[in-house]
Formats: sequence, structure tokens, C-alpha cells
Amino acid sequence: MRIYLDNNATTIVDPKVFCEIEPFFCQMYGNPNSLHQFGSESHPALRVAMDRLYKGINANDDDDVVVTSCATESINWVIKGVYFDLILKGEKNHIITTEVEHPAVISSCKFLETLGAKVTYLKVDGNGVISAKDVENAITDKTALVSVMWANNETGMIFPIEEIGAICKEKGVLFHTDGVQAVGKIAVDVQKAGVDFMSFSAHKFHGPKGVGGLYIRAGKHLTSLLHGGEHMGGLRSGTLNVAGIVGMGKAMELAVENLDFEKNSVQRLRDKLEDAILKIPEVMVVGTKKQRVPNTILVSIKGIEGEAMLWDLNKNGIAASTGSACASEDLESNPVMEAIGAEADLAHTALRLSLSRFTTEEEIDIAIEQINKAVVRLRAISSTYAYAPSWHQSRL
Repeated sequence: MRIYLDNNATTIVDPKVFCEIEPFFCQMYGNPNSLHQFGSESHPALRVAMDRLYKGINANDDDDVVVTSCATESINWVIKGVYFDLILKGEKNHIITTEVEHPAVISSCKFLETLGAKVTYLKVDGNGVISAKDVENAITDKTALVSVMWANNETGMIFPIEEIGAICKEKGVLFHTDGVQAVGKIAVDVQKAGVDFMSFSAHKFHGPKGVGGLYIRAGKHLTSLLHGGEHMGGLRSGTLNVAGIVGMGKAMELAVENLDFEKNSVQRLRDKLEDAILKIPEVMVVGTKKQRVPNTILVSIKGIEGEAMLWDLNKNGIAASTGSACASEDLESNPVMEAIGAEADLAHTALRLSLSRFTTEEEIDIAIEQINKAVVRLRAISSTYAYAPSWHQSRL
């Protein structure tokens, strides 16, 4: 049996989604901007898909939900668009974000720093989150944008988005949230949250890869990054990915329908796995269960490098990760573990386990068994664990 516990990296396409998008590859394959029937026959499905996206995040009719290729594109668009609109013109020069954002946010901000922008990277507490007060204290009259993720991709910790949104509105500062790890796991309401921009990606909630979205609140201008046509109301040029849009719309509808299942069934299996892992001596899980999305565990197992654990689990058919898949080729210590203050040896031991609504009880039982076996095997050969002197006191 192969067991997939890396659902924060990507998810299986829901079979219902696959059935809905299949006709748009070889039957209704026309360019939707063409005037003939091959183009126009996809319009009804596109309208349904867009309605599902608006409804799924509670966007108003006068807001924009723009389809992109992925959340990385959406994030780059917001951060660099704000640079063109406000910073380049000299009106503002400051961006606020956190130390634990997705690489798409961090790298975009680092790039803008080379162009003269000032960026504040807020530190997180021991649970891996910031407070709204941290944001408020960092805002100046030169702040153009605050970008804070809704839920962290590695720890699953949920950030106080509503409180931050209220502060940004009061201060007249634009607010973007990376909603990638929130959509499909917890209720996402852009009106209630008060965000100006929200990025998301279909493949994180059982939709197809290669399609994402950007919510833009009505009245908020954002310079386009892609030019060459009048697609998406002139906001984002490029031939529409019909199958991707239809699939993302259906995936959004199913994600909302399954929120109670996420909260109850998925969380129960996550807690079962987490409780079993915590029975292993000298183990630490980042963040409280109540403040995390229902599917995620980031665990540090003393004496075992994360890559070694991945190799052992993978050999036994279990997929997990040491953190963000977008940084998986970087074998440096886990940046989130570093941000919460973990020592270097612990920051190298991070293991992320993330479930989905397709994860079964049998899979969790097998995973528990294999993780326990892996810990015994790897600690037996660990230079930092097996040979530690008897008087050594663990700092976990």
C-alpha cells in the first residue's frame, strides 16, 4: 500500500473534478475567445465555475476573482503590482510580512529590496504565529502593503487574519493574504476577513495543477503583470485554461461542502496520528491543535534528520516532507523551525505530515507503525542520539 501524507504539497484530483474537466481536452477544446461554436460552447461551464469560485470565498459581484496559473503568480502579481502602483511612484516604500511566509512571498520581497523597497519581516512566537498587534506596531505612514498568510504551509498554524484586516483598513494600508493552505481546510470568507487581495491554488484543494486565483476587492487597483490581450477583463492576459477553470470551480464547490468533514473526520485522524507520535520519547510538535488547520502536523524527532526519516518512510511506501515542496531541493535547516527559536540540530529534524479527506484510518494505522519502526532504526545509528552520554539532558 502506498500512503500519501504530503497533502500540503499537492492533493489528488477529486474524481468528481476529473469527470467534470475531461470533456474540455478532446471534445470542447476550442479557444473560448473565438467567435465560432467551438469557442462559445465552453462559456456556460466557465460561468458556472466562476460562480462557484465567488461563492466559495464569499466574494461580492463587484469584486474581481482573476484566474492565474498558480498562487505563486498571484502572490508575485500582488507584491510587484503594489511596487509599481505605490512604491515606484514614491508614495510609499514599505512592506510588512512575516519570517515564515511561503518562498513566493519572501523571494518577491527580497527582490523588491534590491529595487529600494523597505521590508519588515515580523518574527513569530514559539507556536509559529504573529499577533495583530505586531502588525499594528510595524505599520508606518510609508507602509504600502501587509502580506500575511492565512495558514502556514508547514505548521498549519492559523494567523489572526480578521484582526489584521481590521487594523489595515483603519490605517489605510493594503492587505494581502496567502490563502493557499486555508481554502478547503477552514471556512474562508473574504468579506469577514477584510482582505484586499487573497491568493489561492486549485491543486491544494483537490483541483488540477497549473491553475490558481487572485481575489481583488472592488475599488482596489493593481497594475497587470501580463500584457497581450483582454482576457479576464483586461487584468490578466493569456488564453483561458478552460479545463483548469472548470476543475478549480468544481474543486472549490466540493471543498466548501466538505468543510465539516475536514473539521471532524480529517482532524480526528490527524489527532490520532499526532497522539501516537507524541508517545515517542523526545518528540516536539509545533503549535496547538486548536489553532491549526485540521490536517497538518510539523514534528521534530530528536536525533533523526528529516531527510533520513523521509528516505525511510518513502522506502516503505509513505510520502511525507520536511517542509515546503517549493524549497525541497534546499537541504538547509527548516526555516520555520529556526523562526520559532529551535536550535540548529532540531531545525534539521522537522517532518511534516499532512492528511486529506481521502486519507483512511487504515493508512494512519500503518503510518503509525512505520514511523515507530523508523524511529527505532534511525536512532540506533544516529550520532547525535545513540551515542549521547548517559548524563545528557535533552532540550526538547
